[in-house]
Amino acid sequence: MKISVLGCGRWGSFHAWYCGKIGHDVTLYGRANSKNMQRLESTGGNDYLKLPENVELTKDLEYAVHTSNIIIISVGAQSLRGLLQEIRDLYMDVREKKIVLCMKGLEKTTGKRLSTIFAETLESQNVAVWVGPGHVQDLVQSIPNCMVIAAMKENLAEEMVEVFKSPLIRFYYGTDLIGIEIGAAAKNVVGIAAGMLDGLNCTSLKGALMARGTAELSRLVESLGGDRMSIYGLSHLGDYEATLFSNHSHNRKFGEDFVQNKQFDKLAEGTETVVALMKLSKITGVELPICRAVYNILYENAEPEEQLMNLFMRSIKIE
Repeated sequence: MKISVLGCGRWGSFHAWYCGKIGHDVTLYGRANSKNMQRLESTGGNDYLKLPENVELTKDLEYAVHTSNIIIISVGAQSLRGLLQEIRDLYMDVREKKIVLCMKGLEKTTGKRLSTIFAETLESQNVAVWVGPGHVQDLVQSIPNCMVIAAMKENLAEEMVEVFKSPLIRFYYGTDLIGIEIGAAAKNVVGIAAGMLDGLNCTSLKGALMARGTAELSRLVESLGGDRMSIYGLSHLGDYEATLFSNHSHNRKFGEDFVQNKQFDKLAEGTETVVALMKLSKITGVELPICRAVYNILYENAEPEEQLMNLFMRSIKIE
């Protein structure tokens, strides 16, 4: 297969590396002013990996889109709409191409899911999402994991599973795009809360955090028309180990550093996803106590320990 990857950061470079390793011809796109792309061009790798020889680098977006029928997009969630508008403005019709969004998040200004943004901007439903647990640092060391692919069209999810499967990653295909996208995005917010508990020396409360996090987010998914049980699958609960406990987790580390007044200079998607979740909470009327606590701490200057301890002093509701 000929596959293009748009985005050359940690995960974009991994997807290019992975697709090259399993035998596909890969084009990896990055912007000319991207330090990530400049490093890949000069050294052939980054802090995480060395690209195989069958990965071609390009700074030409039009070339990257036209050269492949399968396009992986792996950029920050808040950058997706701008990238899609750029593709549209170049008069590139992608309706016949198979697009895979390898990213987790919600648009903070609207609360919209990433597949919705894609469908609106490029007038196509030929889109899948690839999410699930794992860290680049482990995967490039041949430590296996399981992930999930879901799509607007079920046959597309099944086809993409066949294209990307390997002994390193076992794929499941999902049928609930709403629940899988919300779950994948929201686990980063729970990851920030977990990191804050670590920073406050309250790691033992992560079990309660996990139980309550799945409960509140399952209610949100159901209110949006998804299957509440999707929250207990690979996109959310299945990703808790990697996000709430691992030292590789950017969101967990961000939360820990935040409450300890340390600088954190990497992308933690949960900081913007929580803004979107507050919009969805208002729209649906579903209470999201954990997300609200994280939002209050990050954006309302609330005291972290007080906000987090209040979560576990709330009355238990039997459902």
